[in-house]
Amino acid sequence: MSVSSAVLFGLSGLELSATERAFFRDCDPAGFILFQRNCGDPEQLKRLTGDLRDCLGRGDIPILIDQEGGRVQRMKPPHWRQTPPAGAFADLYRRDEEAAMEGAYLNARLIAAELADHGINVDCAPVMDILRPETHGIIGDRAYGETLEAVAALGLMVANGLLAGGVRPVIKHVPGHGRATVDSHLELPVVASSVAEMEQSDFGAFSALVDAPFAMTAHVVYTAIDRARPATISPVVIEQIIRKTIGYQGCLMSDDIGMKALGGSYADRTTACLDAGCDLVLHCSGNMAEMEKVAGAIRPLTPAAARRLGRAMRLPPEQAGFDRSEALARLDALLAR
Repeated sequence: MSVSSAVLFGLSGLELSATERAFFRDCDPAGFILFQRNCGDPEQLKRLTGDLRDCLGRGDIPILIDQEGGRVQRMKPPHWRQTPPAGAFADLYRRDEEAAMEGAYLNARLIAAELADHGINVDCAPVMDILRPETHGIIGDRAYGETLEAVAALGLMVANGLLAGGVRPVIKHVPGHGRATVDSHLELPVVASSVAEMEQSDFGAFSALVDAPFAMTAHVVYTAIDRARPATISPVVIEQIIRKTIGYQGCLMSDDIGMKALGGSYADRTTACLDAGCDLVLHCSGNMAEMEKVAGAIRPLTPAAARRLGRAMRLPPEQAGFDRSEALARLDALLAR
């Protein structure tokens, strides 16, 4: 049996082009990630996810999307529900912890149902970064609060809600993006906090969800751990902090290697991610020239990565008896408090 390449690719539009189809068949990526440019309407999206599976000849591939809610929502109105941001549950948690936890669960369970309707089985959520006064606005209301307790409690409810609907969560951005003061899409954040400081907050949020099937790295330099390399390409951060201190043993993917926080060619970035210990390299743009450069450097999944990916994709079936109308009405009532 052939082993898939250790990469997740984006694609350019609403349907697979002949060029993309041939490229993906040849490269055999582990899976795909979708963006707003790929989400036209419900019937089109269902066809597209079916075509992606048919293209690779495998029904169990991960198909990812960023459906956090609020600003980060790829499936948008008018065809899909406008979902609340994490910050709405953070606000509610300050007033009523139990209501916030119930609301976060119900919202995630609804998202899972909406994704599963369209053949999407992985959601790049929840954001487990802790909001601080200096946190860059790229995180902002995507965070579930300013304390370890709030983020851990609400993040766990989100993960559980997704899993109950048969959708795998991706905890991000490990080991923590909340101390970054710049946007890693545009430049490289550098965090000078001590390991002890981060152990008491940032790392703990991820430890609370250590059993999550997938995690996504942060393109952030933590000078107390590795002065030269961001977490995504740092074997020290991945092995010593993510795998040992935090204790995460699930399937670890990079954040998008097209972000400007990373330097070097696409081949260099791909190699650096894999050498550091990422199981999967994430490339999002759908640009064929870039994807060809990534494909030139990508490797098959390692045996360990293949096992972790296999475990991540083997989940219990969706829990029966979920009433969407009832859940939505209850969610609206909780958020109106």
